[in-house]
Amino acid sequence: MAENEDVLVTVENGVGLLTLNRPKAINSLTHGMVTALADALHTWEGDADVHTVLLDGAGERGLCAGGDVVALYHSAKAGGAEARRFWFEEYQLNAYISHYPKPYVALMDGIVMGGGVGVSAHGGVRVVTDRTKMAMPEVGIGFIPDVGGTYLLSRAPGLLGYHAALTGAPFSGADAIAMGFADHYVPHDRLGDFRSAVIADGVDAALAAHTAEPPASDLAAQREWIDECYASETVADIVAALRAHGAGPANDAADLIGTRSPVAVAVALESIRRAAKLDTLEDVLRDEYRVSCASLRSHDFVEGIRAQLVDKDRNPTWSHRSVADVTRADVDAYFAPADPELTFPE
Repeated sequence: MAENEDVLVTVENGVGLLTLNRPKAINSLTHGMVTALADALHTWEGDADVHTVLLDGAGERGLCAGGDVVALYHSAKAGGAEARRFWFEEYQLNAYISHYPKPYVALMDGIVMGGGVGVSAHGGVRVVTDRTKMAMPEVGIGFIPDVGGTYLLSRAPGLLGYHAALTGAPFSGADAIAMGFADHYVPHDRLGDFRSAVIADGVDAALAAHTAEPPASDLAAQREWIDECYASETVADIVAALRAHGAGPANDAADLIGTRSPVAVAVALESIRRAAKLDTLEDVLRDEYRVSCASLRSHDFVEGIRAQLVDKDRNPTWSHRSVADVTRADVDAYFAPADPELTFPE
């Protein structure tokens, strides 16, 4: 494939290689990239000459910084039809990856956020490094964790996932393993050798030769205060509990939540609670699709992207002054049925 393609698709020694190739945008996903990934995976599923798939990202900055949210911003301002189509196919791809019948190896090096989590953390062999910087930072742009993120966040030990979602703060590769977003740790300086070994010798041999014991998880070490504070009923209660801990990481978390879209944080909390009660990734993705479609109709989604990525003044004017102003009806409105609802191929 041409080097200027947004996804490089090749096969080497029976390994299907997918490289996200928009390095200047930290490989942010466009609709065309989602289509290219799905097409390659469907082709390889039926190809006996391809036994393994490996996903990585071009450039030095990371696997994928998320979806192309500036494109979503313009779609939202034009009625949202393209954004809805993008999410519909992206979430179908996330579910497909989770059931892929051949080993699916994701190299989660550098920045892995939002949609980047969706194309990697549902795979069968998830590799992080000492350079991994993972996050579900959606609440910072008036959006809510999606791409099956709430499925993973709701199943992390204790309430670590609640902390990650409501703050949007990045976490390390070691944290990602502790939280169930990844499986294996390969030091960054050995990642090239690991990739070569997958192609030459297969997944098991590559893992045996190049994985290392991950460092201790900083987040897991903080579970006591995280589990205590995030068990509170509402976001306002959670913030109050965090403040009650005084200076330190709990207070930092409260400060961070205070900068996020109040309604997005409240919906994120509800979304994770609902995800915890749903049985399958597909069920969670259906709920997330409803929430994402509702976000298109919200003030905060357009305003958040404007402030962070369009005008870059970093000064959004949210629709609610604080989390205390968000009502139950405001939150429930995000879970109204979508038209059409998200479906999955048989």
